[in-house]
Amino acid sequence: MLSQPHRSSLSRRGFLGASAAAGAVLGLASGPARAGTRPRPFGRYGSPAARRDPRTLYVHPGGAGDFTTVRDAVTAASGSGYTLVIAPGVYRQTVAVDPARTEMTWIGASENPRDVVIVYDNAAGTPKPGGGTYGTTGSATATVQADGFTARWITFANDWLRADHPDITGTQAVALKVQGDRSAFHHCRFLGHQDTLYADTMALGTFARQYFAHCYAEGDVDFVFGRATAVFEHCHFRTLDRTDLPAAPYGFVFAPSTAGANPLGFLVTRSRVSSEAPDGFYKLARPWVPSSDTTARPMLTVRDTRLGPGVDAVAPYTNMRDAHPWQSMRFAEYRNTGPGAVVSVPENRPQLSASQAASHTRDRYLGDWRPGA
Repeated sequence: MLSQPHRSSLSRRGFLGASAAAGAVLGLASGPARAGTRPRPFGRYGSPAARRDPRTLYVHPGGAGDFTTVRDAVTAASGSGYTLVIAPGVYRQTVAVDPARTEMTWIGASENPRDVVIVYDNAAGTPKPGGGTYGTTGSATATVQADGFTARWITFANDWLRADHPDITGTQAVALKVQGDRSAFHHCRFLGHQDTLYADTMALGTFARQYFAHCYAEGDVDFVFGRATAVFEHCHFRTLDRTDLPAAPYGFVFAPSTAGANPLGFLVTRSRVSSEAPDGFYKLARPWVPSSDTTARPMLTVRDTRLGPGVDAVAPYTNMRDAHPWQSMRFAEYRNTGPGAVVSVPENRPQLSASQAASHTRDRYLGDWRPGA
């Protein structure tokens, strides 16, 4: 996504440290152990000594599992159908799940996403050891290309800070890039600033369905973006404050880049958008038409969602490039509530009729796939 000037932010690293309790960082049990009992870092999901099945692997930063890093566990899980049970801890590393590792599941053992944090700090403009820079895709802390991936109770974060790198202009810093079909995230968190959550596909002509339920995502510029068919249900999107810009807009929540041939883009339903910033300082969305796909027709439907005062209710959409005006894209709303949803200038807020809204549901977008709860 395009860069724009950025702020000196509150420390993401400090926030992550506060989010994962000291016991989690040390790999201790997620809850207080009773006198005379041993900690159970893997909760109700067994242990290496009581393995649920041969394709369940255990990750523990202190050595109580099969592996001490998520990356090593993924490497060992060659083939399909593996489950990684991850003990509380902050795992500072990049991780990639390639297309061959299908039907993989990651479980945060404590069932609290604040306890299991996978984080790194590359940005698009960060120099690579062998020369060049990482680029937006290469900046991702976690990259998932395999079909059938599921994550539960995990935090994916990128804590690269612009204030620490004033010489770098490529400030996109992805926490998660997901490209596989039938990818599901339940009770997960996605933390970053620009380009936090990249919901994408493996190729322009490939459609990928993704489902995010009861998740939390935060950032400032285009922090949920990509060309996947993605459903966000019961999710919370939070826009961050900025101190470097003299006026609005501070940023944009969504930046879909849906392929023109894809009839289904982003669907946000029964969710909410809140903000740390002043009222009206964020746009709800802008369309991303990449130079690699100038025929893209970004699609976003936001329905039955509470939009807080941080959203510019008068003009919630804007252009990323004037050559691709948002009015020519597929942006629509239905039955939203909250101060950011007030329709004062109808031409600035396309609304669906009840009959049109009937085609914008989770089941319609996900087709024959029914992700588990």
